[in-house]
Amino acid sequence: MTNRLAQSNSPYLLQHQDNPVDWYPWGEEALQRAKDEHKPIFLSIGYAACHWCHVMEHESFEQPRIAELLNDRFVCIKVDREERPDIDQIYMHAVQAMTGQGGWPMSMFLTPEGKPFYGGTYFPPTSRSGMPGFDTIVNAVADAWENKQSDVLCQADQMTNHLQESLQPQPDGKPELFSRWIAAACKAKAETFDAQNGGFGSRPKFPHPMDLELMLRHWHATGEDRWLNIVTVTLSKMADGGIYDHLGGGFARYSVDERWLVPHFEKMLYDNALLAGIYLRGYQATGNQRFAQVARESLEYLIRDMLDPCGAIHCTEDADSEGEEGKYYVWTPDEVVKVLGEARGERFCQIYDITQEGNFEGKSILNLRRPLELIASSQGLDYETLRSELAEDRRRLLEVRESRVRPGRDDKVLVSWNALAIDALALASRVLGDARMLEVAQGAAEFIWTQMRTDQGRLLHAYRQGTSHLDAYVDDYATLITALVSLFEADGDSKWLARASELADQMLDHFSDTTAGGFFYTADDHESLILRTKDYHDSSVPSGNGEAAYALIRLARLTGNERFEAAANLTLRSAVTVMTEQSMAASRLLIALDICLNPTQQFVLVDPSAESLTKLKSAYFQAYRPRAVLAAEVATGSEPSRDLTIENLFRGKTAVDGDPTLYQCESFTCKEPATGTAAILDALGSKN
Repeated sequence: MTNRLAQSNSPYLLQHQDNPVDWYPWGEEALQRAKDEHKPIFLSIGYAACHWCHVMEHESFEQPRIAELLNDRFVCIKVDREERPDIDQIYMHAVQAMTGQGGWPMSMFLTPEGKPFYGGTYFPPTSRSGMPGFDTIVNAVADAWENKQSDVLCQADQMTNHLQESLQPQPDGKPELFSRWIAAACKAKAETFDAQNGGFGSRPKFPHPMDLELMLRHWHATGEDRWLNIVTVTLSKMADGGIYDHLGGGFARYSVDERWLVPHFEKMLYDNALLAGIYLRGYQATGNQRFAQVARESLEYLIRDMLDPCGAIHCTEDADSEGEEGKYYVWTPDEVVKVLGEARGERFCQIYDITQEGNFEGKSILNLRRPLELIASSQGLDYETLRSELAEDRRRLLEVRESRVRPGRDDKVLVSWNALAIDALALASRVLGDARMLEVAQGAAEFIWTQMRTDQGRLLHAYRQGTSHLDAYVDDYATLITALVSLFEADGDSKWLARASELADQMLDHFSDTTAGGFFYTADDHESLILRTKDYHDSSVPSGNGEAAYALIRLARLTGNERFEAAANLTLRSAVTVMTEQSMAASRLLIALDICLNPTQQFVLVDPSAESLTKLKSAYFQAYRPRAVLAAEVATGSEPSRDLTIENLFRGKTAVDGDPTLYQCESFTCKEPATGTAAILDALGSKN
């Protein structure tokens, strides 16, 4: 018999619809019942691709004995963290404050008013290996509620007050902003750099694409190669490791070891979007073709395997298939030889570390122990021939792999994660010269704009199978603004800037903290929770305030909108403590700071020929230009129809003598234009 979750639209909640636990989705019905019956709430938060969420469900939530304990003594609520990041954000901070660590599944016990008083992450069903059993915890919490309720309520009030103070930081006055904070942050991050394996820290090891982008910017600003070395070593080591899917493209969530060999196999849209972006920028900065290949393959994975018929992109793929983590991805030598034949198969196994003993539970995760160039050189092989033959081998193995039982997929669409992908696809379309990627980016953006907004024009957060719902959060607005700006730079259609400006106005009207600066995570008319948070710290995705500042300053430097520029600066001023004292989690804020404190080069391309303009834009995107924006249009000979948001930048700029013309401007003041293809290419080839 199904429970109330059967009516949900969330794949994660639907996974629990047959549990004997009397689950409620988060909502007024459950919260009111807790108040009416004066029962504590058991809140379980997870997501569809979460391996340990599946484990805890099987061990505890499917067990009648534990379900009976929960049903008798608690109101049980299940939340999909991807649908309700506002709820997850509050209670994740609570569990981290209580235990010193966080993760999913998150298991929280709340008062009927929603105040947290006890929590943790995964619990085994019974005590083992020094961990308390979930049955023991449920009984202990229920006993405390019944017999020590005043103490529990006092503890809940104290925790809520702590959250209020920590999640709504207040700045002191109007502090100045300094670029030296960027150098200090890079230096602090560099102290944890693993020079042998790339990345930061030991294990588990996460990719940290925003930290890498900050260091790449700092290299560009200073010319100090140590920062570029950190980026290139990390990108190379990740691409060679098992965290990267060498057959199908794309990255897994993180590596459980320090050398990127054994991943936690789930694949997330946001990871692959952000990583594709930093690999593209790494390619722009270095010309390393391997970086371009990894970016292309990661985005092709999203298009091939994660694209919804609606045109937007799905959220995640599980780590598990047929009940085993990683089963879909691992190989034995016999399996490879059967597909490729003995000679090619044995060579492939040698190169990609596929052995009889295996490197993961008796089987092998594909990884490159040495770069292909070194392998070719050491064996006297022609590199290009080897690379081409291995590409064909991987294609054949991928065809066979696709006949296996595929991991489950969370097929909902989220605005913020799709916006990250749109941003990467738009950049890739020009850097890699791939028209298909631009089409996908445009299609996803158009779908969000036409199908994921209310009748009043406000964004909705999630879509699945014909239904858009849930009010959007500040990161939905901010990341979509960023993506639309990137789309404008890629295709020159001013409608994207008009839409970005409309969203920016809505974000300022409904999310701004007009007293202290910055943005609340939820809108002023959002459902009331125990507190209204302000998100300043990057996690696996950019912080809401970091992305808002970044989006607004980029938009301002294209449109000249002073309101957007002022809001970006005020947001950064509200985040001074985070940037100076907690810089390890502030890269997106610091990237926005870098733009705010430095002049932005405004490149304006005008060309009578659409074909010529495309080639010139491609030349622009071949270089790494972190402090530049691009506007380009075809000169038609008559006054073009363009949105007023871009009029300031284009005003007075024509194709001189009918030739392609490049204007290089700063603060909307321009130098003498470069006229003619040769002069433009020369100007674009200079260091900017």
